[in-house]
Amino acid sequence: MIKKGLKVKVLVGKDKNKEGEVIELDKSNFRAKVKGLNIIKKHVKTTKENKGGIFDKENFIHLSNLKIIDDNMQKKNENKK
Repeated sequence: MIKKGLKVKVLVGKDKNKEGEVIELDKSNFRAKVKGLNIIKKHVKTTKENKGGIFDKENFIHLSNLKIIDDNMQKKNENKK
């Protein structure tokens, strides 16, 4: 089971074979954000509080396209069996 803070590897897509840490989960849609992967451009309008512009940010990746590679988690699962 993928949780926040685990190290994962992307299996398909433009970031295939890259690794990163899970920073956010969307359990209802089975998606996760991985730090530094699946970067998109977000256009933000200027407001009184914030300056606008074009910003890079991570986008969600479907959980079926991720594989856990965190060694500590795998060892714990092996010990339970």
